[in-house]
Amino acid sequence: MKVQVNGIPVAYTDQGSGPPLVLLHAFPLNRTMWEPQLTAFAARARTIAIDLRGHGESRPGHTPHTLDDLATDIKYLLDHLRIERAVFLGLSMGGYILMALYRLHPELVKGLVLADTRAQADSSEGRAGRFEMIRTAQTLGAAAIADVMMPRLLSDRTLTSDPGLSAKVRSMIIQNPIETIVADLQAMASRPDSVPLLAHIGCPTLVLVGELDRGTPPSDARFMADRIPGAHLTVLHGAAHLSNLEEPEAFNRAVLSFLEEIEGSRG
Repeated sequence: MKVQVNGIPVAYTDQGSGPPLVLLHAFPLNRTMWEPQLTAFAARARTIAIDLRGHGESRPGHTPHTLDDLATDIKYLLDHLRIERAVFLGLSMGGYILMALYRLHPELVKGLVLADTRAQADSSEGRAGRFEMIRTAQTLGAAAIADVMMPRLLSDRTLTSDPGLSAKVRSMIIQNPIETIVADLQAMASRPDSVPLLAHIGCPTLVLVGELDRGTPPSDARFMADRIPGAHLTVLHGAAHLSNLEEPEAFNRAVLSFLEEIEGSRG
């Protein structure tokens, strides 16, 4: 399905019924990264997976964009769908967008799942790395970005022994327009520090992380969970950054248990 959001055609999948659950994908992927989750989640919730602007089947908007722009896109989509509150799950860049959304529109957020992400802004070294990736994208293209990203996203085990999953992730990366890759990198490099926000998050929160995640390691996840009131932390063994793809059953169990707790607390 597609809808005009902020004048941009945005694609999304809307499956199941029940309490809304909104899924925000990682950089530089698209909503098909959630395929191992959709059927499981749609049995329990109205599950909405979105292609962020410029990703998958969504058209790019103005560039550069900010994470606040992407968060505002989500709000307008929910307005279109007449959803007043939802549980949100964001992985990596999706988690950064959720922190922006909570800062801008906390009334929309019934619960948060922050997966393989961090609250801190980029360090100077981290920003320099993003600008180096921008130069790589502009000079060598999306395939070169895939070469850089694959070992950051997947474990060594997956890269050597699961060619199907590796090919799927690489395909998602190389489908991205260069302008989208560049805009995302600029947006992440300029994002604000969300550490001060953590103590003010007043909704149920689950923090998920792959134990082998190199980019946003378990120490970053514990940092968030320790500062968000009442947050729960789950470490997924054997998974790297794309924990939902490498350990989908454990990932799904953790999220579904969290959804059950939220719904149960209403009674």
